[in-house]
This record gives sequence, structure tokens and C-alpha cells, in this order.
Amino acid sequence: MSLVELIAQADERGLAASGLACLDRCVPLLGGDDEILRPLWASLAESEGWGEDWGERVEQARAKLDVPGVGIGAGVPGGRGFAEGEASVLAHRMLGAVPVDRGAGNLREWADGCSVAALQIHRLLDAASDGASSVTARREGRTQDMSPLVAAELRRQIAILEVLSAHGPAGLRQALALSTEGRRVLRAVVSRRARGRV
Repeated sequence: MSLVELIAQADERGLAASGLACLDRCVPLLGGDDEILRPLWASLAESEGWGEDWGERVEQARAKLDVPGVGIGAGVPGGRGFAEGEASVLAHRMLGAVPVDRGAGNLREWADGCSVAALQIHRLLDAASDGASSVTARREGRTQDMSPLVAAELRRQIAILEVLSAHGPAGLRQALALSTEGRRVLRAVVSRRARGRV
């Protein structure tokens, strides 16, 4: 299935984890440490009444990262190149838009937006050119001439949704591991681009 189809079929916990994983991989652009979103992962892992403290933990993460509300482009660190600045704005908007209400409609809209934003972030930061005119084609399964960074992000998004669909809550540990790997990759890319401007 394409990424769009997987998101359309995911349940509430899967949607929350999918969006959170996209956001987690982009933490290097948010100015936080690698553990900043761990409380939200813990909220998803609760077997009974999962996510009851989701909204509270969302607000705590926003406060720590200075993201006051939905659609916010503030908090972008200075001294970055155009691509890094744009990528940082997208990452902050992802966090600003996390729904505190765990309804399926809200979570699906957010997870879908996070998927697009994360792919766009990787596209902005990839040294190689991506052949498609937009990330929409990638999410629908048209993968010809993909740039390496975008291809890897697309694979991670699909793998996370597949493992959550197949294993439910038991798949969260693997989803987190995949996201952590992606975060390391993005952190290395951001660091390499910063060194290139020195």
C-alpha cells in the first residue's frame, strides 16, 4: 500500500504514533534534546486508556520548545541557511499543530500533515535533487528518481505504519527505534550542512 493508504487505514494510536515519529525525527531542527518527546511515546505505550495524559504532555513539550500554538513558525534559530530555516519552520509547525484531543479526525489530519512536512524537510536538506514536483507523488507511491534522503524518510514512514498495523501497541518499540535511527541521520545531515557553511 502507498503511504496515503496506510494513513487512511490507521487507527487512533497508529495515527498518533505516526505523527509523533515524524516529529521525533525532526527534533534536531527544534532545538531540543533527543529525549524531549519521550513522555509522549510513553503515553502511547499505555495498554489501558492509552494517551489519557496525551494533551498534558503535548503542552509540556511545547513549553519546553517554546512553541505557543498551532501553525507557529517562531523559534527558528538564527544564522541558518535558507533550507535549514524553512525546514525548522516546518518542524515547529508540526509541534504547534499536535492535537490535544485524541479524536481520530484530529489525529488523522495531523499525522497526514506531519508526513508531508517530514518529507518536505528531508527534501529541503538533501544535497541531491528529488525528481518529483511535490512530495504528494512520493506519498502516493510514485518513487522514480527519488533523492536518497527523501527515499529513506518515505521508507521509515511506511515501515512504522506497517509495524503498528501488524502489531498494535507491541509495535511501538520498533517504531521508536526506526524513528531514532532517522533522527540520527537528520542530525548528521544538519551538522554536515552547518560545517559546510563555516
